[in-house]
Amino acid sequence: MASAETLEEFYQKKFNWLPDNLSRDIGHFNVFRIEDCLAPGAAPVQYSRREFYKVSLSTGRSIIHYADKSIEVDGHSLLFFSPNVPYTIEMFGEDRKGHFCIFTEAFFTESLRSNAHDLPMFAIGGNPAYQLTADQFANASGIFEKMLAEINSDYRFKYDLLRNYVTELIHYALKVQPTETLYRHPDANSRITAVFTELLERQFPIETPSQRFNLRSAKDFADQLSVHVNHLNRAIRQTTGKTTTSHITERLVSEAKALLRHTTWNVSEISYTLGFDEPAHFNNFFKKQTNTTPTNFRVV
Repeated sequence: MASAETLEEFYQKKFNWLPDNLSRDIGHFNVFRIEDCLAPGAAPVQYSRREFYKVSLSTGRSIIHYADKSIEVDGHSLLFFSPNVPYTIEMFGEDRKGHFCIFTEAFFTESLRSNAHDLPMFAIGGNPAYQLTADQFANASGIFEKMLAEINSDYRFKYDLLRNYVTELIHYALKVQPTETLYRHPDANSRITAVFTELLERQFPIETPSQRFNLRSAKDFADQLSVHVNHLNRAIRQTTGKTTTSHITERLVSEAKALLRHTTWNVSEISYTLGFDEPAHFNNFFKKQTNTTPTNFRVV
């Protein structure tokens, strides 16, 4: 299984800093406004697991790629994400507003009898999206604003109060029917193919010699998608008529040609960025797929 994004990685990517309380025995909690986290030209959020829970309140149209399904939400929504399930959120439109909070299992269970992963919205196979009316959205926004005020306070028992606010959001969602709108995909095979394709494409283009394509096998992608490799291979073949390996190979060859034609990087550098341990392995791969060597392709 590919490693999940840690709290440290989350803070470094979003803000290029680390808070002082990541090692608190009570666990970690923080809350943000979405508009404060949108840096111009920021890279898309990667499809992966995280080592923390996330509750997000947003408005507008978005598509949640969650395990092997994609869910479309349009309007006001409350979203729940667990460390056990890989996901990413595609948000559309320029006016992205809302809130989100992140917390660890230790924070949630500090004084509560239940575990977060036992709740329906965090369960594997569950549905993380809850559509809200305008009034419900306003109420949920009020809860997040209370969190923002409390996290910056000096109140001695503020983390107890913050846990209560998280619990209030959970119970608020449990009273609402989860969103069931699956996006554009007529069946499970189409959904998993779409998520696989997105995960493959998110690794490109290769823009610097230090960037590296790491998911190079069907097993690598299956681990990221939290499905068995046989299930992934079957879904890809039934949907596209080609194997998972064929899709990966074709995309690698396409990127290799682009790098050879449009950069001044040497073959060793290109070999590294495409995930080959040795330039000779890249040479053999490229010649097998194109009937010419990388050097010859570059000078033609």
